[in-house]
Amino acid sequence: MKIQDEKVVSLTYTLVVDGKVEDQATEENPLEYIHGLGYLLPKFEEYLSGKTVGDSFEFVLSPEEGYGVYDAQAVVELPKHIFEIDGKIQEQLLVVGQVIPMMNQAGGVIPGKVIEVQSESVKMDFNHALAGKELHFSGKVTGVRDATEKELTDGLHGERAAQCNHDCSSCGGGCGN
Repeated sequence: MKIQDEKVVSLTYTLVVDGKVEDQATEENPLEYIHGLGYLLPKFEEYLSGKTVGDSFEFVLSPEEGYGVYDAQAVVELPKHIFEIDGKIQEQLLVVGQVIPMMNQAGGVIPGKVIEVQSESVKMDFNHALAGKELHFSGKVTGVRDATEKELTDGLHGERAAQCNHDCSSCGGGCGN
């Protein structure tokens, strides 16, 4: 069976960035996902399309194909007072290198990495940790099967169903509630 949309794919891979192993999925703990539903980087899925069990792969994603180019405007200085809870600044959070979930203007949560703490402000980087990097992938396809209707509706591990917290009949959402 070939990898194509709505197939459950299992694979091993090694991701190398700047000459260092950044991430891995092993035969004991493979990456599993439903192809074509947007779980992975689009170009990653494109490179895997048409492969079958036992096929090896090796490819490089450019920053544009991966997590984007590094955006200097995504580094922002925020007033320290926004880290107050009950009138007290949460100093234990404000450590260089710490990643803190922050809320954007649309109400979504985005991770920000603390890069500098000053007396009245905190400088944070909202770029993805792999922004601006070439991503070197190599691995092997270990399984391909049809996704069940429940997996297509709810997600491979129920993650799509968990996203639905309202009456889907009003919005046409596909969570099946």
